[in-house]
Amino acid sequence: MTDSVLEVARSPLALLAITLGGYQLGRWLQHRTGSHALVQPVLVAIVVAGTAISVLGVDYPHYRSATELIAFWLGPATVALAVPLHRQADRLRGFVVPMLVAIVVGAAVSITSAVLLARALGADTALEKTLAPKAATTPVAIAVTDALGGVPALVAVFTISIGIVGAIVGPTVLNLLRIRDRRARGLAVGAVSHGVGASRMLREDETEGAFAGLAMGLSALAISLLVPVLALVLF
Repeated sequence: MTDSVLEVARSPLALLAITLGGYQLGRWLQHRTGSHALVQPVLVAIVVAGTAISVLGVDYPHYRSATELIAFWLGPATVALAVPLHRQADRLRGFVVPMLVAIVVGAAVSITSAVLLARALGADTALEKTLAPKAATTPVAIAVTDALGGVPALVAVFTISIGIVGAIVGPTVLNLLRIRDRRARGLAVGAVSHGVGASRMLREDETEGAFAGLAMGLSALAISLLVPVLALVLF
């Protein structure tokens, strides 16, 4: 590439277009494959954007700055998940207490099992602290890890990876376990796979998507509160 072409390709507008184009490509592939579980638009977008910035020699801070518009709209998009939940409000009757218990217990198990497994495999304390909040949403996980003394950049990778994997295999695992309750299915995937999982479940069923979005927020809150408490025992 000539210098002028490279300069254009590295511009904020071009990087933004590449990212959005990667996501649209993922949606197109998903439609063409009949919504196959392995074809997640977020994963396709990551591969496309990662390949592009590697080829173009763009460093992450520049890419992050160029795509700030996408990061800004993630907030309103997350809040918008409350819309399907509002439509399913009547399905919360008799489910609130079991749901809250499941979220708290699940968060505690997620934190504890991650730390103990990392320790058993010989990981150092910094990695243990990095893995502890992995099931929260990415911004929460980064903030908690930073306060705990872990590696924020690494927990972002773990969180996004877990979200994608959970969105891919979660519904299949629930089918194998014969879990049919739409609320429980959404709650399970949303608690583990946050935004990516909520998006997947919303395509599967509106009730599942609504409860996945609720689980995402409640799990992030539970993990942010439990990590400092469990840290006194685990570290």
